[in-house]
Amino acid sequence: MHTPPRLNLPPAPLRFGRDGNAVTVFDPLRAKWVTLTPEEWVRQHFTSFLTTHRGVPRSLIANETGITLNGTIKRCDTVIYTPSLTPLAIVEYKAPTVAISRKVFEQIIRYNIVLKTRYLIVSNGMSHYCCEVDKDTGGCRLLADIPPYEEMLAGL
Repeated sequence: MHTPPRLNLPPAPLRFGRDGNAVTVFDPLRAKWVTLTPEEWVRQHFTSFLTTHRGVPRSLIANETGITLNGTIKRCDTVIYTPSLTPLAIVEYKAPTVAISRKVFEQIIRYNIVLKTRYLIVSNGMSHYCCEVDKDTGGCRLLADIPPYEEMLAGL
């Protein structure tokens, strides 16, 4: 098995398996085994970070959330919800070798046309960015860090 790179995230308690020649990892949020890709490696570490270090309840995070954008079905990598199940944040993952670019932010901003979340988060496992969206102007303000869940809910 190829050893995935060490990420700029705390270690995650992952369970690995095999499906033929493919290495799999158990996704506790989807309650299923999925192929371990570089992006999935980042997703599993990042969702563990959100629950363990940012206090996001596991029951309020969904992986691979489908949305319809301009008549096309798209998938948000992760969506964080409020206790009333209103989308609060969209998280987009890239492989550790993929640079976070303007194009990545444009993708998540398009998804936000549908979900209208307060936060947009992008990570490649090495670098993490979080923007707060101004609901009146639609502008984004880059934050210094990813806020704890209770802070994300403040002022809603």
